[in-house]
Amino acid sequence: MDITLLVKLTSKAWSLKILALMHAGTPGRQAPLIAATNASRSAFASSLDHLVQLGLLEKNPGHGHPLRPEFRLTARGVPLAAVAARIIETAPDEAAFSIIRRSWAVPILAVTSKPTRFSIIKSELGSVTDRALSKSLCSLEDLQWLKREIDVSKRAPFPTYLAVNAGSQINQAIHLTT
Repeated sequence: MDITLLVKLTSKAWSLKILALMHAGTPGRQAPLIAATNASRSAFASSLDHLVQLGLLEKNPGHGHPLRPEFRLTARGVPLAAVAARIIETAPDEAAFSIIRRSWAVPILAVTSKPTRFSIIKSELGSVTDRALSKSLCSLEDLQWLKREIDVSKRAPFPTYLAVNAGSQINQAIHLTT
């Protein structure tokens, strides 16, 4: 999966969950999707609009009310919905899912399939700030989804990061299609 698309996709908290639910067969109407996500209406609406703008969802013509439209996955959205479902399956509880919902967690795990330096992660993710990246790395390390090792073989020691445990499963779920 293209890392730029993954960063855009995960920039809204409920995007992955909505795609996973649509993949699982939840009706594309707002009421069943809101009930299944437990999201607030405003956060849900923002994520839904974001998915439409990315071209992953579209209004289902001839279905639903103009004020309460029904949505369906686009041809571009179908494979990404399968990836989202695999990612969501790796979150065994609410605490793990709350980490997945954060903007940078999934993209970081996507680029750490092998030991990777901070500067490389930052350059691959593009628009991430040092602070956001550092906080995300710490939270993923606390969950034991990311392993930090210090390489002392060079003159200046530096840390590398590697996706492990559930983080490795998320990495594999993302790269299964590529």
